[in-house]
Parts: sequence; C-alpha cells; structure tokens
Amino acid sequence: MALIESKVLALGTIMPSFSLADPSGERYTLEDIKGAEGTLIVFTCNHCPYALAIWPRLIRLAIQAGEDGIGTVAINPNIHPDYPDDQPEKMAEKMVDWGIPFPYLVDQDQQVARQYGAECTPDIYLLDQENRLVYHGRLDDNWKNESAVTRRELWEAIEAMVNGIPISTRSNPSIGCSIKWRSNA
Repeated sequence: MALIESKVLALGTIMPSFSLADPSGERYTLEDIKGAEGTLIVFTCNHCPYALAIWPRLIRLAIQAGEDGIGTVAINPNIHPDYPDDQPEKMAEKMVDWGIPFPYLVDQDQQVARQYGAECTPDIYLLDQENRLVYHGRLDDNWKNESAVTRRELWEAIEAMVNGIPISTRSNPSIGCSIKWRSNA
C-alpha cells in the first residue's frame, strides 16, 4: 500500500454539496447530513490499513461530535473492480459489523472525491454551518496505535468550532492509501 498525504486546502473554502446513495440506494445530500454546528466528512474505505485502524475511533468521535451538533458522513470513493472489499455490498456488511451510526455513502463515479480534492483514505474534512472548510487533517497523532495517541487533533478542532474559538490554521495532513482512481471516472 502506497502511503499518501492529504492535499493542503485553503481553509475557509466553501465545499460543494453532493447527492450520494448508501449501499441500499437511500440518497443523502450534504444538507441532509449537516448538523446544527457543522459537518464531518471522511473519505474512507474498507480495505486500507490506515482507514481500518481509525474506524473505531472515528465511530466514537462521531457519536461524541453528534452530541455537539456535528453531522458525520463517510464516503467511499474506492468503487473499483480491483478492490472487491470496497464494493457496496461489503460496505453494507461493515455498517452492520462495526455499528456505523452515520451514513456510509458510495461515490460510484468518484466525482465527489475529486471535487473535494481527496487523495487518500482516510481524508478528513470538518465544515462549519456554512459549509466552509475549517479543518482538513488527521484524526489524531498516532494512526496505528490508539493507546499512544497524545493529541486528538480533529476533536480539538470540533470543540474549538462548536465553542467559537479560532481553530489553528496549521494542521497535520491525514495519511493513508491512495484513492483507487478509475481511468474512466
């Protein structure tokens, strides 16, 4: 697996809306997912070891953030024939197995990932109420070993945003496997 970092994006950028379906075909838009205080969007998948390592933490953080008015969505752009573990039917299994309490959507044509400038899984975006990008970086400071985490950077950004405190403009990129781009997407 090739290690890729997320792109540096300009904070304050208004991120585009989307309309994507979950594995059962139920459609969601950004407006459907948005919480009263903002939205957490994570481009992720089922097979990448970096994504797999943080899924349990992401689920717990999303529940905690939901209590503070943050809506969460996971989007899988790796719908590629060479990666069967990332197919929608496998996503549906993971939703049940992991107890994912938020929508896990299929980016079939990879257009949403392209519009957001996503590069890797996981690639994490925190948006305010106006869909402005306020944080783009990693979940915490140790993707591999949760017990070694000393800074929960995404949670710090969520708390700051919810409490009206300026969020640091300096963030560490997320790291993970490259998105499996299809040449015809």
